[in-house]
Amino acid sequence: MSLKLVFFGTPDFAVHSLKEIYNSNFILECVVTNPDKKSGRGRKIKKSAVKNFCIEKNIKTLQPEEFTETEFILKLKRSKADLYVIVAFKKLPKLVWEIPPLGAINLHASILPNYRGAAPINWAIINQQKETGITTFYINEKIDSGKIILIEKIQIDKRETYDSLKEKMILKSRVTIISTLNEIVKGNNGHKQVYNKNLKLAPKLNKFNTRLDWSAPLDKIDSKIR
Repeated sequence: MSLKLVFFGTPDFAVHSLKEIYNSNFILECVVTNPDKKSGRGRKIKKSAVKNFCIEKNIKTLQPEEFTETEFILKLKRSKADLYVIVAFKKLPKLVWEIPPLGAINLHASILPNYRGAAPINWAIINQQKETGITTFYINEKIDSGKIILIEKIQIDKRETYDSLKEKMILKSRVTIISTLNEIVKGNNGHKQVYNKNLKLAPKLNKFNTRLDWSAPLDKIDSKIR
C-alpha cells in the first residue's frame, strides 16, 4: 500500500521531513504552508522554507489565509489523500484533519506527553533534561494529546544549545517520519498517552518567561542562556 499524502509545514525544520517523503515511495499530493509575507524595510515578499522547497521541486502548494476557506477545503478533498502529515505547523481545526480516512499525524519534538506546546526544544534545555526525543502521534481536538505511533529518544549533552539539539532533532525526524508512515501502512493505530501529575509543558517563548533571574543558581542561568 502506497499512501497518498498531504504535507503541512512551514519552517526549515519541516523541510527535512518533507524531503524524505518526497524521495520515498509515498505519494505526495500537495503541500500546505503559510502564506507569503512582506518583511524588512523594502517590504519584500518572503516565502517559507517549505514553499521554497516546493518551488524547487515543482510540488503543488496551497497557502490558505484561513483553514475554513471553502475553496481550500474543496482542494483538500479533491486530493483524495489517505493521510495528512503535519510537521511544525499551526493547530488545524477538526474540519480539516478529519477529512482523510486515516486521519492526520503530527511530529513533535519531545517525548510526549511531556513538553506539549510550541517550544519543546527550548524548555527541555531550560529544565536541564538529560533526555528528549521525537514523538509521532494521531491528531485529535487537544494539542499534542493524540494516540502515539512512535517515540525515538535523544540524549541531551551537558553543553547542549538550542541549535545543536535542533540539529539532532532534524536528523532523527528524517528517519522517524518514514518509519511512522510504514507503521501506519502495517496498521499501527497508536496507543494512548500515559498521563501523570508532574507533566512539563513547553509554552511559547515570550519576554516574560525568557527573562533571566540573576539571583537564580548559576546552572539555571546557564541552561536558560543555552
